Amino acid sequence: MDPSQTKHGQFSWNELLTTDPAAAIDFYKQLFGWTTQDFQMSDFTYSVVKLKDAEQGQGGIMAIPSHAAGMPPAWFPYVTVDNVDNTVKQATQLGGNVLVEPKDIPEVGRFAVIQDPQGAAISVITYQK
Repeated sequence: MDPSQTKHGQFSWNELLTTDPAAAIDFYKQLFGWTTQDFQMSDFTYSVVKLKDAEQGQGGIMAIPSHAAGMPPAWFPYVTVDNVDNTVKQATQLGGNVLVEPKDIPEVGRFAVIQDPQGAAISVITYQK
């Protein structure tokens, strides 16, 4: 990951949750020339999106998880924060909601999904050092 993407408040990742990951991957590969690298998780496949010939991923594509069944496909940006738990607490104090409680992603970091008072969702993440 580019060191500039690990600063508090910096957009650092984009993730597509969709009903048909294979179709989405095909669409974006043709549209933007992206490549993908699949990682098998315990109960789903996560496809890291890369710019053509790039080593670093720019985002990921995955199926909508069962706990979010019924949501429409959507892109979710991630913003790097110094401490996910503190950011979630501050978001709720400012009138936001927590859509996904803070949880760890093995070998990546800790993330949560919050919603601002107007209803827009965004993911926050603290990367492992």
